Amino acid sequence: MAVLGIDIGGTTTTIGFVTETGEILAESTMPTQGKDHITYYLPRLYEQINTLKSNLTSEINLKGIGVGAPNANFFKGTIENPPNLAWGGVIPLADILEKEFKVPVKITNDANAAAIGEMLFGAAKGMKNFILITLGTGLGSGIVIDGKLVYGHTGFAGELGHLTVKPGGRLCGCGKRGCLETYVSVTGIRRTVSKLLADTMEESHLRDVSQTNLTGEMITEAALRGDRVALQAFEYTGEVLGQKLADAIAFSSPEAIIFFAGLCFITNTCHRTNAQTQCATIKLARHGILLICTFWP
Repeated sequence: MAVLGIDIGGTTTTIGFVTETGEILAESTMPTQGKDHITYYLPRLYEQINTLKSNLTSEINLKGIGVGAPNANFFKGTIENPPNLAWGGVIPLADILEKEFKVPVKITNDANAAAIGEMLFGAAKGMKNFILITLGTGLGSGIVIDGKLVYGHTGFAGELGHLTVKPGGRLCGCGKRGCLETYVSVTGIRRTVSKLLADTMEESHLRDVSQTNLTGEMITEAALRGDRVALQAFEYTGEVLGQKLADAIAFSSPEAIIFFAGLCFITNTCHRTNAQTQCATIKLARHGILLICTFWP
């Protein structure tokens, strides 16, 4: 017996067949190509799933499908106006997948799905109060209080990525300005680097890269080489994130904050021994809050 897990990100979609004990039987990834309409996405997804299933070494009894996606509504089984996907409107994805694969489908916000996974099999096992932050194209969050995910009245509670950092600031895909994810995400740090390059005369290898081709990996590598623009971008990103995490701690009193990220810059945040990171970690420790980093490939 197994279930199929689908993680839909703004850049990459990851799928995997998983047993009830959390063993991953097989997994693969494909580009989401979020600028394309969902009618182009679905056939590619079906092909990816069927190919992965056919490559399994033994037959499986597929019991259901779980989907983590941006702006997913657990109550309705829909994806609703995702800011980093050009799908538009309300997509009844649970119903679509049920008709295609003839098994039950549950869908939730990608960060909520990650929080459930960590609570069952990972870093949050045994915890009843924690915050999970996903850092990728955008910033997602799953908040667990008293052992239950916080969904709220509409199913969209706990969206820390759309808290306002700077009123009238950077335009977000959700239509607001100054959202946290416009500063703290792959997209956000790229925008920060571009602004630093425009506003300063600081020497940087990143000046040789166009905004279109600039990636989070490039910024990380530059920072690890001591590039001052990249380091300033990380310092600013960490400062903004720290401010909003302090707000989140004030209202939820978590046991831990878990960073769940494919973003390579999170390793820099967690392991570099700069003064700001040390200070933030010490403050969290004094309040009995763990700071945990987990990763996906």
